[in-house]
Amino acid sequence: MTERDNVVLQAIRERRSVRRFTGEPVTREDALTIVEAGRFAPSGLNNQPWRFLCLWPGDARVHALAGCTKYGAVVEACGLLVGVFLDRDAMYSPLKDHQTAGACIQNMLLATHSIGLGGVWLGEIVNQADQVLDALSLSGERYELMAFLAIGHPAHPGASSRQPLETLLLEAF
Repeated sequence: MTERDNVVLQAIRERRSVRRFTGEPVTREDALTIVEAGRFAPSGLNNQPWRFLCLWPGDARVHALAGCTKYGAVVEACGLLVGVFLDRDAMYSPLKDHQTAGACIQNMLLATHSIGLGGVWLGEIVNQADQVLDALSLSGERYELMAFLAIGHPAHPGASSRQPLETLLLEAF
């Protein structure tokens, strides 16, 4: 099997951040597919510390969240927001659990791409985590904000470049 024939490797190479959306609704079935992909990420001791919050356009919390990030226009324009949080009661190692949240988010972004939607990882919003938790009426003692994913039907293909592999290797092989 060539790399081109491998759907997983193809999705990894083709997925790009999408920040502009058509306005077409995202179905609850698609949302479920996306969070299910997150649920299947690896986690240390299989503790699965992630928790998800799905918000659709029209929910007053979307507007409140838009005010918590410099990417407010993206928040307001997407068809689905997926909040990813760590449940401190389910955590066993902060470093390991933060890493697993990244794997969870990547799974969801790959699932988003694979079903023909576009999405972007909104990480900057964590700089206003207290404000976000307030807007969502969630306990900061229990939940730690990892990111929000803005998802929708892409109005444009995402694009970006990658550094040559040689510049990223600490040692050639």
